[in-house]
Formats: sequence, structure tokens, C-alpha cells
Amino acid sequence: MDLDFRRLLRHVFTSPWAVKQKFPAATLQAIETAIANTERLHGGELRCAIEGSLDGPQLWSDITPRERASEAFAQLRMWDTEANSGVLIYVLLADHAVEIIADRGYGDIARHPDWLAACRTIETSFAKGDYQGGAVQGIDAIGKLIAQRFPAIDRDELSNATVLL
Repeated sequence: MDLDFRRLLRHVFTSPWAVKQKFPAATLQAIETAIANTERLHGGELRCAIEGSLDGPQLWSDITPRERASEAFAQLRMWDTEANSGVLIYVLLADHAVEIIADRGYGDIARHPDWLAACRTIETSFAKGDYQGGAVQGIDAIGKLIAQRFPAIDRDELSNATVLL
């Protein structure tokens, strides 16, 4: 297996400090508030997980951001909702990647172009250095998509807090 040297360097030099710089406490609070606000409009459960870089074994096995997002989905027990309505926004800073993983309750809808457009909105804002704005815009867009599948109910099954992996 060929190890991508450029990718390795990005991961080695993306420190926990870089995560804190791009996602300070005020940004994390804004994300949590945006999730709480959008969850009032639908019956889904939305979370955000941010990871600065992967470790050596993950890089050596050439894990993709999508594969890591799926692992984080499981690690955070996003499937642990009554209606299988969990959605995870996963950010891997070193790869400049954003992935959206939706539980089986969404069926094939999670691959719909509107979901991919929400992901691109986040990535575009992040590329411009607007991490808070990109996250909040993406959460709002994804919330509207969730509402199409899961109407509002008065239940909050998972934490709204952003997870730093």
C-alpha cells in the first residue's frame, strides 16, 4: 500500500491547537445552538464531530474521511434513536473534508443532491476560513432536509454538543 506522503505531512502538522483555533469555544457554542434550534423543527437527531488528524495506523491503512466518519457515527452511537433518525456532520481538518452520515431511517435520501449541496456549502465556507458560518449554514440546510423525512416531535435523544475527536 502506498502511503501518500503529502497526506501524512498534513496529518502530522495538524495539531489539536489548529482545531481550537478554527473552532474556539464561541464557535462550538454557536454550533450547539444551531443544532438545538433546528431540532425544534424536525424529529431527527443531528450532531457534529470534528477531528484534527488521523493517527499513524489509520493513515497507514489509508482510511478515507468517509470511512472515518462512519466509524465516528458508530462510536457516537448515532444509530441509537427510536426512529433511526441520526445524522452526523463529520469534519476532518487535515484532509479538508466534510462528510454527512445519515442513519438507515433516511434510506437513499441521504445521497440526494440536496444533501451533497449542504456538504459543499460547509466545505466552501471552511475553505474561506468561515468555520462558524459554514457550520451553522450547513446545520440549517441539513435541518430542512431532515424535516422533509422526520416531522417535528418533542424529543431530544442525543446530545447537541460538538464532539472533538
